[in-house]
Amino acid sequence: MAAAAGGSAFGRFLNSPVGPKTIHFWAPAMKWGLVIAGLGDLTRPVDQISVRQQLSLAATGLIWTRWSTIITPKNYSLAAVNFFVGCNAAYQLSRVALAAKDEGSNTKVEETAKAS
Repeated sequence: MAAAAGGSAFGRFLNSPVGPKTIHFWAPAMKWGLVIAGLGDLTRPVDQISVRQQLSLAATGLIWTRWSTIITPKNYSLAAVNFFVGCNAAYQLSRVALAAKDEGSNTKVEETAKAS
């Protein structure tokens, strides 16, 4: 009986509107590659981070997270992957902002030291 229930659950998943027979399943699955690439970029030097690219990733991540919860069928796997794309990009942007802030304060310290 348990095997039949498992088979029917798998059958429902297989034939669902967001199952593996549709683009609604495969698009989020492939988009996890962006998240993995972003995690690899966490060790990248800040001066090599593209602010424009990270801004676009953050914006699309946040927009698509919201959109995937209001479309029919609701696609929570798409929402999850886009949430992580947006978070990853926001973290990279915070690294750039902190580096710019530190660079600005270091320049002021050096100018003060030269003046005295």
